[in-house]
Amino acid sequence: MGKNTFFIGLVFAASGFISPPFALAAGLLFGFTCVQPYPAEIKRFSKFLLQASVVALGFGMDLSEVIRVGRSGFVYTAIGISAAMLLGLGLGRVMGIHPIASLLITSGTAICGGSAIAAVAPIAEASEEQMAVSLGTVFALNSVALFVFPSLGWMFHLTQTQFGLWSALAIHDTSSVVGATAKYGAVALAVGTTVKLARALWIVPVSFGTAFAHKSKARVRWPWFILFFCLAAMANSYLPAFGPAYPVLSKLGKIGLTVTLYLIGTGLSRQTLRQVGIKPLVQGLVLWAVVAISSLALIVTGWIHL
Repeated sequence: MGKNTFFIGLVFAASGFISPPFALAAGLLFGFTCVQPYPAEIKRFSKFLLQASVVALGFGMDLSEVIRVGRSGFVYTAIGISAAMLLGLGLGRVMGIHPIASLLITSGTAICGGSAIAAVAPIAEASEEQMAVSLGTVFALNSVALFVFPSLGWMFHLTQTQFGLWSALAIHDTSSVVGATAKYGAVALAVGTTVKLARALWIVPVSFGTAFAHKSKARVRWPWFILFFCLAAMANSYLPAFGPAYPVLSKLGKIGLTVTLYLIGTGLSRQTLRQVGIKPLVQGLVLWAVVAISSLALIVTGWIHL
């Protein structure tokens, strides 16, 4: 019964019709009620699939537009990401959270949610439990943002440009930025998407910084997939001959990330959740609230603008 249920959930996760948060929730439901039938195999496969999905997501990036928008806001983007990283890691230390779990949640909040966690986790040699809690935290907050952000934007009378900028700075994942800004308007959607993609480029220096920080390990495994991520974005931008294939590959990347979340969720049980604890969830919520409130205040007062 457990194997059949597992494969049914796997098929649904790979169908492309369910969202990443739902896939993670389905995996967690399985993990809390059944025993993972292939723990060793799933652990190896989910690690590879996570990296491959990051590469495929690169085919959805337009480097020319991203670089143009990113150049105009490079300074405050660098300051914002640096401040969020320092605050998140400091908060994790104060709360006594495991450094790797703290790094994953902080990276996901500061840069681009699941994609950043997917990039950093294998470099930092994160466990499946740490990845599951980190991904679960950011995706849960993404779901909240889809409903809360548009309402707050209308409440504070934000222009579409302001709302797009705020969403890109304060919502974790690109997909959720697209969802929230699409409700607000076409201009908000364009601004939010391009700014978020520009921030996503910071996956590269953060990933290499993580690899450098872990050089004391017995073996440093450099993030080869980040190079392919950049090459995929370059191909999408400068090799139009293969244009029809890029949306398909980007879609496959999103499906791959969804499947990965399901697989990770199936390996998380009540026992492993107790081992990780509730503190990482609290860290993610507090850090997200600080980033969202401070960025909104800076946008409303005109300190951050395009």
